[in-house]
Amino acid sequence: MQKRKSSADELIALILSGIEEVKGLDVNLLDLRDIENTVCDYFIICNGTSNTHVNAIVGSIQKTVSKAIQDKPWHVEGSDNAEWVLMDYVNVVVHVFQKQVREYYDIEGLWGDAKVTSVESSFNQ
Repeated sequence: MQKRKSSADELIALILSGIEEVKGLDVNLLDLRDIENTVCDYFIICNGTSNTHVNAIVGSIQKTVSKAIQDKPWHVEGSDNAEWVLMDYVNVVVHVFQKQVREYYDIEGLWGDAKVTSVESSFNQ
């Protein structure tokens, strides 16, 4: 099977769809392209309510992206304790947190120069 090149926009849409599928919370998209020396172009940050929910979000993202564009993360880290799972799709890095861990590390605060887009969900929180 030929793996086709997907755009960052398509990858982001698929990741957001995967998060939405299992009701990931408080989703933000950080655009890092105008910041010098960044490791990627975008961060997607969200949180789950428990380690089970965090792992469900990660699984849903992987399934959604793999099914649509036959792509998988270059690296996934943190699945064992599922307090903070990082999924590296090279130009897009996904951070799935438990709420208290997200507040502690404050990725949005660390990357304060990034353009932040809050992603609305279609379900009530």
